[in-house]
Amino acid sequence: MTTKKAPLEGIRVIDLTRVLSGPFCTMMLGDMGAEVIKVEPAKGDPIREQGTLRDGFSAYYASFNRNKKSVVIDLYSARGCAVLERLIADADVLIDNFRPGVMAKMGFGEARLKALNPKLVTANVNGYGSTGPYVDRPAFDFIAQAMSGLMGVNGAEGTEPMRVAQPITDLVAGLYCAFGVVSALRARDLNGTGQHVESAMMNGAISMMAYLASEYFTTGELPARTGNDHPLVAPYGLFKARDGEIAVAPSNDVILKRFLDVLELGHLMEDPRYDTNDKRFARRPELNEMINQAVGQDTQEAWIARLNAAGVPCGKVQNLAEALNDPQTQAQEMVIEVDQPNHGPIRMLGFPVKLSDTPCRLRHPAPELGADTRAVLEASGFEADEIEALAKEGAIGGNWNAVRGSTSSP
Repeated sequence: MTTKKAPLEGIRVIDLTRVLSGPFCTMMLGDMGAEVIKVEPAKGDPIREQGTLRDGFSAYYASFNRNKKSVVIDLYSARGCAVLERLIADADVLIDNFRPGVMAKMGFGEARLKALNPKLVTANVNGYGSTGPYVDRPAFDFIAQAMSGLMGVNGAEGTEPMRVAQPITDLVAGLYCAFGVVSALRARDLNGTGQHVESAMMNGAISMMAYLASEYFTTGELPARTGNDHPLVAPYGLFKARDGEIAVAPSNDVILKRFLDVLELGHLMEDPRYDTNDKRFARRPELNEMINQAVGQDTQEAWIARLNAAGVPCGKVQNLAEALNDPQTQAQEMVIEVDQPNHGPIRMLGFPVKLSDTPCRLRHPAPELGADTRAVLEASGFEADEIEALAKEGAIGGNWNAVRGSTSSP
């Protein structure tokens, strides 16, 4: 039986990224079959030391650097930069998440990269983009959430602005960058040359403002912070069952009628006080109170069963442990276990994109620092004595005798 090739098999990615936004991008490319060569300094990516360590290994690092190889190169040295040049010459993609302009200062500006490899796709994940007054500002997720307007619309009216708990702007920027890289590779197939891809944290967050932005453009009014209530639709949100909240999303009149019928409140749809969304929106507190009185008569489980049977989108507000152990999460293999050599099994999040014929695979766990330096350089044409000389000079490094390990997803 013929085994089908992974979507990005044969694509070589030189990964200069660190921490989160860039590694998330390159991990997705690796999950799709690309060969990702992670270039690290002698001390490694900073997140190797962040989060809870087990036997000296970071689960945070492991979760964002699977399906990669680790090569240690001193990019502050001329000899180290010369090594990188040779890797770039036969690569397909070069990705960094330095501030705009840093690559040029290192000697890898656009003209130099085109001379080295005209078909190279280059990509940069940054905070604010490469033009405008904020180009040189440092950027972190918290700042991008604040400046993009995301924090300003999150939370309840009368309370302080609220950040999204997970580093959403890092993740969105990484996701957009991966999409841009794949698009640029397709364009290269069509046109024969590479191009530059840019993804910024602030841009990504702004792009996800959805109907909040369209309403502002239309009305000129700032959206109110509505907490768990919908900014445009009522009723919609959390309602209190006997043993806790349930989330209900009756997004149109058809679904709302089903919802109210289950609660034996269907007559409200004919009541002239509540027969349009605008009227319901204006009277949301009193409408929510009537719904809460009805929902409070039974348990979460009972209501969720009845509402789902009636075709009303609903669910329990689950904590992280409940969500990760949910039978649907398990059925979708969104939690996988990786055998990390020398460190034992590590659980991490699975693959959110499901391809029927060429699914994502966990080909190998996150690499030990520099474990692949020798093998990658040999594959790129470096002779053994040249590699030894570079190592003695300190231009390259790493423990290439470390146990590499390989595995596959369930």
